[in-house]
Amino acid sequence: MIGVFAGAAQRGDAADLAGLLGADAVVPDGSVKPAVQRLWSRLGGAVLFLDAGSAVRLIAPLLRDKRSDPAVVCVDQHFVVALAGDADALAHHVADLLNRTPVVTGGPSIDSVLDELVEQLDATADGNVEGCAAAIEAGEKVVLRNPLGFPLPALPPNVVPAGEDATWMIIIDDRAAASKDNVLRIVPRTLIVGVGSTRGASATSVGAALAELDAQGGLDLRAIKAFATAEAKADEPGIVDAVEDWGFWHGDTAELLTFPTEELAEIGVPNPSSVVRNSMGTASVAEAAALRGAQILGHGAPIELAAEKFKRDNVTVAAARVLPRGRLALIGLGPGASEERTPRAEAEIRRAAFVVGTPEAIDAVSSLLRSGTEIRHEGASDLAARGAAVAFVAFGAGPTLDDPVEADVVVVPGVWDR
Repeated sequence: MIGVFAGAAQRGDAADLAGLLGADAVVPDGSVKPAVQRLWSRLGGAVLFLDAGSAVRLIAPLLRDKRSDPAVVCVDQHFVVALAGDADALAHHVADLLNRTPVVTGGPSIDSVLDELVEQLDATADGNVEGCAAAIEAGEKVVLRNPLGFPLPALPPNVVPAGEDATWMIIIDDRAAASKDNVLRIVPRTLIVGVGSTRGASATSVGAALAELDAQGGLDLRAIKAFATAEAKADEPGIVDAVEDWGFWHGDTAELLTFPTEELAEIGVPNPSSVVRNSMGTASVAEAAALRGAQILGHGAPIELAAEKFKRDNVTVAAARVLPRGRLALIGLGPGASEERTPRAEAEIRRAAFVVGTPEAIDAVSSLLRSGTEIRHEGASDLAARGAAVAFVAFGAGPTLDDPVEADVVVVPGVWDR
């Protein structure tokens, strides 16, 4: 939704501009300040018929971060000024419509696209995000490698899957790699690490065994999403303390999942142990707990054993991976106007590489589509099953699926339920 805000003297100009901006533009009733405050969290863009100083004072208390702030521009007699968010494109568009001069501070906010990518993948960025963003913004070729096949949003056209002359490379992977210049690594949290130990093993021993997942298993420990073990080991101080130590050094927290031994005994593993079976009642703790944890946290996604068990100093560790699959968001646009659209629905539309729907439904959300988003009128399920990030939009209560889809499916209320 684009809000066009103006005082009484300029409401006519605001209404004229809203008509030119399309169905997503609204002119809220009432005074400018309370209207902006009321609608702020639901705005994709805001046009303020105010001088720059007044506009800055109005929006300053509302600004949070560049990923969530709407694009904000202000309009005076001669200029359209980009103030906040990814506002340059909106400033140019409004200036063209009003025959005024755009005032912008730079190119599109590519770094926000990279930030959003990190957030969407629940990932850690390793490298110079600002330098990579600057290269993309300058139009330089940037290679993106996505070996595990994560569903990605639409990216700028100079971010390509291959190319020998690229100045930068983006790698999305949970495997360990040496840091290199002009390489931005995005490390998603995909790994569940299973841990077993003898009674009394120290946190130092558990930590040393975890390090083997990097040294021998080739996994990036920042990709750990959770730890898992048998219920009998839930209060083992060495395991509990090692999990806390991991959180301290990585500035994050990870859950310690625990499972009954009879549940672990049902999990097939490549390296069962008769010794462990005789003492624990299950042929595996580390591998079985990792796989069982991945099953639970994957919510039906495919899983695999990313690292078979390593044993060191009476501690055994293994890692399972939740494999990515496509994402399909089912979004009902409802009978309501665009100003009633929920922020979550708009966020799902922006994160999609493909938006599918009737021409009328696509037109209703056109202002939300970022550059490079592909529009289709059918085939949403097939696209998601092939690993794409897809938003399926429809009027009314929303689209439904008759057949199961091999993808993560989220149902998003597209309009406020009032």
